[in-house]
Amino acid sequence: MRTRLTEMVGCEYPIVAFSHCRDVIAAVTSAGGFGMFGASGYEADELDVELKWLDEHTGGRGYGIDVLIPVKYDAQGASGGIPDSHLEFVAQLMKKYEVPELPADQQEQLTARRARSQSLLARAAELWDVASAHPVKMYASALGPPPAHLVEKAHQQGAVVGALVGAVAHAERQKAAGVDFVVAQGYEAGGHCGEITTMVLVPDVVDVMGDTPVIAAGGIASGRQMAAAMALGAVGVWTGSVWLTTHEAETHPVVKEKFLKAKASDTLRSRSSTGKPARQLRSAWTDEWEDPANPKPLDMAFHGSLIAEAKARIGRSAHSSPGAEQLVNYFVGQVVGRMNAIKPARQVIEEMISEYIDVMDRLDTVNASE
Repeated sequence: MRTRLTEMVGCEYPIVAFSHCRDVIAAVTSAGGFGMFGASGYEADELDVELKWLDEHTGGRGYGIDVLIPVKYDAQGASGGIPDSHLEFVAQLMKKYEVPELPADQQEQLTARRARSQSLLARAAELWDVASAHPVKMYASALGPPPAHLVEKAHQQGAVVGALVGAVAHAERQKAAGVDFVVAQGYEAGGHCGEITTMVLVPDVVDVMGDTPVIAAGGIASGRQMAAAMALGAVGVWTGSVWLTTHEAETHPVVKEKFLKAKASDTLRSRSSTGKPARQLRSAWTDEWEDPANPKPLDMAFHGSLIAEAKARIGRSAHSSPGAEQLVNYFVGQVVGRMNAIKPARQVIEEMISEYIDVMDRLDTVNASE
């Protein structure tokens, strides 16, 4: 298949796979798709290790990285400003669900990581610098326009730069910032998403972007959905949730089992995991934060710091603690209702392309009969 997306990054199929797992990125890339590595959770030295591994396992095909660059974010990071009421609420939550403490060594690692806290913009710049030493072909900014100096740095590397958008106004800002593409991500998507559905958002964004390519995201995990996205004017699809139940995914085993049993209606947009609205699997964690009787999540700069230890405790104990099992969750889109079997990433790619071809053949047959 040949589209503007495949021409930009040199992949065989116009399927971008977003994942925090390097094994998924390598598997998708080797199967003809394009892997997009979620880098924001890494320190600079950690990312360098991950990218060196990818360099060795992607056969020189290249890959992309995605970083969080919010429009609004406290420049001083999360060094203070967390109300005592929120600290007490999280402590009571851990007590209520009887979530075990972290071992001393893991607590020390978490404390050291907090001491290196910095704004997401500063972190993005560091990660961008690390990536420039690797065969990165695509950079994507989530939550806001990438700064001009980072765009220039990527272009000097021969890479393309884009951003995720959830509304036409966001797309217009990205176009003004000079991005090479945008990802129109609908309400159905996992993680940070807006309030407009994919079917409505994509054609609206295509119309305002003109010659700038648009990649569709949100609720896409099959060839039929891919064909629909392309019919709306997209040059390819950006997929994320579907990779969470692949063989290669590092998804927490308890969470993976929850995904396999979940329906589309078992997800919700909640600020409980990042401070910004993000679609995730409903669990006791989201229920507690959505309860009007409890404190509301903090802004993004502070919420991550507030819940970091609690999330680490929950993840570590979810396989053995009933309370932690009730709390544990992860970001996932409404398409989770279709993710009911564990498959190799290559099989997911092959099935998507096969179904896409079947759809196009069927449409050709319908058109020929008219």
